[in-house]
Amino acid sequence: MSSLKEKIKSLEKEEIILALMECDGVQARAARKLGITERMIGYKIRKYNIEIKEVGKESSQQSVNKKTKPILLLRRRQRFS
Repeated sequence: MSSLKEKIKSLEKEEIILALMECDGVQARAARKLGITERMIGYKIRKYNIEIKEVGKESSQQSVNKKTKPILLLRRRQRFS
């Protein structure tokens, strides 16, 4: 059984990841959505080791950091004329 603190951390991390996904990885928009400052979301991203990468970037860039961090993969929106 996990402690209340661990459950809160887990929930907070999940909400940050969801907000980042909904905001296409734009931290400022995700922070506004969550009702926190840009500085706070940056702090929490580092605290929870959330790594933001875009799909389709060179594989050499993806292999630079091989630490065991959760990775949030974001796709760019396709723009239609």
